[in-house]
Amino acid sequence: MSDDNPIKRWTAKRKAAVVMDIFKGKTTAAEVARQYDLTVSEVEGWIDEAQRSMENGFKARPKDIREQYESELRETKEALGEAHLQIYALKKFKRLLDEDENS
Repeated sequence: MSDDNPIKRWTAKRKAAVVMDIFKGKTTAAEVARQYDLTVSEVEGWIDEAQRSMENGFKARPKDIREQYESELRETKEALGEAHLQIYALKKFKRLLDEDENS
């Protein structure tokens, strides 16, 4: 990307590419800031955000897994409850029909 074509909107993909270049030692936050007319603190913020995201990526995330299982369990219990209600209603309806036929 050249200075002739300034970036007006920094997408996550573009930020990631710039931060990766910084991580690889190809450039510095100051050079990126100067090249794209940004502040050094803005670029450093991207670096901090990328580091936090990487740390989260390495976590096992047991809380997320537990929440997923709890959600699935809730949905299963709700479906079971609905099935029980349908069975109860059908049995009652059948009894009423049987009583009506016997009358």
